[in-house]
Amino acid sequence: MKLVLIVFHFEYTAIIEALLDRHGIADYVRHPMIEGKDADGKHFGTQVFPGNSSVVQAQVAAEKIDALFEELGEFRRSKPAHHHLQALVLPIERQL
Repeated sequence: MKLVLIVFHFEYTAIIEALLDRHGIADYVRHPMIEGKDADGKHFGTQVFPGNSSVVQAQVAAEKIDALFEELGEFRRSKPAHHHLQALVLPIERQL
């Protein structure tokens, strides 16, 4: 089991959730409307700094990681507006 973190602009929430569904990842936590900064600037949800990010964290079986990341990569490469997407895989040392 691994912990997957996906950071994306909040307007793509439905697309990311559908992607998770396709990979059989039904349990996750989504932190909506997170403020942050990336190479394109600050995203604080104001007129001066428009936009917000969302973060999804999910426990994912190791054998599902490659296929999930392949589709996340396809989404990221599909158009410049998607280049902000970031995804990480972290080990889980303990779990209850």
